[in-house]
Amino acid sequence: MGSGWHEWPLVIFTVFGQCVAGALIVSGFAWFKEEDAAAKARIVRSMFFLWVVMGIGFIASVLHLGSPMRAFNSLNRVGASALSNEIAAGSVFFAVGGFWWLVSVIGKMPPALGKIWLVVSQLLGLVFVWAMTRVYQIDTVPTWYTGYTTLAFFLTLVLGGPLFAALLLRAARAPFKGSAAAGLSVLALLASVGVVVLQSNELATIHSSVQQASALLPEYGTWQIWRILLVTAGLGCWLCPLLRRQEPKTLGLFAGIVLVVFGELIGRGLFYGLHMTAGMAIAG
Repeated sequence: MGSGWHEWPLVIFTVFGQCVAGALIVSGFAWFKEEDAAAKARIVRSMFFLWVVMGIGFIASVLHLGSPMRAFNSLNRVGASALSNEIAAGSVFFAVGGFWWLVSVIGKMPPALGKIWLVVSQLLGLVFVWAMTRVYQIDTVPTWYTGYTTLAFFLTLVLGGPLFAALLLRAARAPFKGSAAAGLSVLALLASVGVVVLQSNELATIHSSVQQASALLPEYGTWQIWRILLVTAGLGCWLCPLLRRQEPKTLGLFAGIVLVVFGELIGRGLFYGLHMTAGMAIAG
């Protein structure tokens, strides 16, 4: 048994990557709608932090390989290996999106091309998250081989991405009401609670010849409660000012994204802690 924190590089890589993909989509839409050139430039400059966080995620993923020299070996089977596809999709997303930011921030991006390039970057972010989910669809790991895995990964995108974008847009002094995005994050939170309940019930039905899935993490329910409380508090830092028809403060949004990300890191640690192989027999 374990908490899953021995896989902390993957925990960071997946959560950070999903939040960045979601934030690029939301902040990108705000950039599209903005008509003031100065505000658009500020939004682009604030997006620098997207690529900083993405870079941290990739550094963590390299540490998981044991040696940085092995990083390129992970691309040896693109098209045949889900792991290679994940690294390739993430690298393309990072390169295309990062290059769009670089050319835009120095003012050399033609407006029409910039819009197309940004849309492509946003789509690549979704492809990247989808590629992540495929890595864990392993039929010999019954606790991962489920639709809950795919749903949880995309829910992290919706929980963390819009709030991260709201922080960047607020720091850029860009007009952004955020009510629709905040509402979407609330729906994602409710869906996350549903996933926890349903998956908890399913774990009780899964076992191999030597192991019971529900015994992998005896404190699974307790940690999930803490996770939900943290995410709820984080979203509350965004929602409370909106409900009072006030502009959320930068400090409040920063506190909110820290709480949400910390909550999702706990959830992802629990995910890795649920790893088990089918063994000689499986039921459920």
